Amino acid sequence: MLQVLVIGAGTMGTVHAEAYGTMEHIAIAGIVDKDLSRAQTLASKLNTQAFASYEDAIKAVHVDVVDVCLPTYLHKEYVLQAADAGKHVICEKPLARNLADAREMIEGCRAKGVKLFVGHVIRFFPEYREAKALLDQGGIGKTAVTRMSRVGPFPRGWENWYADYSKSGGLLLDLIIHDFDYLRWCYGEVERVYAKGLVGRAGKEDSLDYALVTLRFASGVIAHVEGSWAHETFSMKFELAGTSGIIDYDSGRDNSIVASRRSSNGGKQGVAVPESPLAENPYARELAHFLACIERDEQPIVTAEDAYEAVRIALAAIQSVETGQPVQLSELKPAKEEL
Repeated sequence: MLQVLVIGAGTMGTVHAEAYGTMEHIAIAGIVDKDLSRAQTLASKLNTQAFASYEDAIKAVHVDVVDVCLPTYLHKEYVLQAADAGKHVICEKPLARNLADAREMIEGCRAKGVKLFVGHVIRFFPEYREAKALLDQGGIGKTAVTRMSRVGPFPRGWENWYADYSKSGGLLLDLIIHDFDYLRWCYGEVERVYAKGLVGRAGKEDSLDYALVTLRFASGVIAHVEGSWAHETFSMKFELAGTSGIIDYDSGRDNSIVASRRSSNGGKQGVAVPESPLAENPYARELAHFLACIERDEQPIVTAEDAYEAVRIALAAIQSVETGQPVQLSELKPAKEEL
């Protein structure tokens, strides 16, 4: 039975801990949070222990896996501590705030012989998995253009860290990196990134943020990715357009995913393929997959290198917004001073 220590009792820590609580042959070794009362509240629900620090927990209980559900700028510190202790690591996305830290985390885990998993959970959402399967089967022919959208209200995290650009990287790194990872999974490597957004322009009081990113892939596919922290409610959408059809998804629709193929006479013919996100919790599916990879010594669906590349795309988008120029991904270097 694997013993999992969850670090962070905020939104994602709660989601992960509750997912572990539904799994057989998995035990929650404890919940860690600097706010001990918050850790105790979550721990009591899951019949486990609460700790105010990682150091206290690692001395008190047996741990096989450390799950890091902390703000982005704290990932490196705790991932490397866990690796040094010989523990496998699950880390929420994005892997790190800059490429140098991301590489150090990957190499640090590799040197200690422990596995590093990164929570790019969109690959585990049924709608996105179904769309990827349809693409792989040639269901819409050759893809030409894709549109992605992920919008919602500004997140209010611990000590309002999302509003500190040096810690979060804004919505490009902490929100639509989901879409960057998914698109790379579907279409391969990105060649060029061009983005417009509100980085450095949004008012600090309301923390609104918006970005529109265009990705050009080596395969020839063009993707447009919209992200917003200026909406009242959360929603996600995509439209994958190919030579023989379109795959269309909108989380706000009753029939959330629809595949339409063009008929030979040019008319429209559609088949709805509904998938409920409630059928199986994508976070539980993701975490169960990671744990199975540990037990079977297998490669995960999303690797640490995939997570590194997603960070690279997001940082290229940030650079493009700041300079007003397109960025060739091959020219983006893992400099320590990246912000």
